[in-house]
Amino acid sequence: MKIIFDNSTPAPLAAFLTGHEISMCPKLGWARLGNGELLTAAEDAGFELMISADQNLRYQQNLKKRRIALIVLGSNDWAVVQGYTTVVTDFVDVATPNSYVFVEMPATRRTRK
Repeated sequence: MKIIFDNSTPAPLAAFLTGHEISMCPKLGWARLGNGELLTAAEDAGFELMISADQNLRYQQNLKKRRIALIVLGSNDWAVVQGYTTVVTDFVDVATPNSYVFVEMPATRRTRK
């Protein structure tokens, strides 16, 4: 599957998505695109799935008309996200055009005192 990570997605997650073609927005020159422009550019470039930690995305964009699948992470903190890599990969494996999944997780890692 052809997957794009937006600016908020922790890059180390890509190592867990073996067998997929992963691209990062900044490397494509898309770092400054707004959400609507980014979704359109990604669809036009043939991306099938976008992974983001922008939890407002579904409220800011009309996703019903989109072809691209969307997985939104509950955190952009790699220390948190790395504990959910199996959940994310499972959702990637079943993503279909125009699907939306929110991966619930704590916003930040809690440390013991």
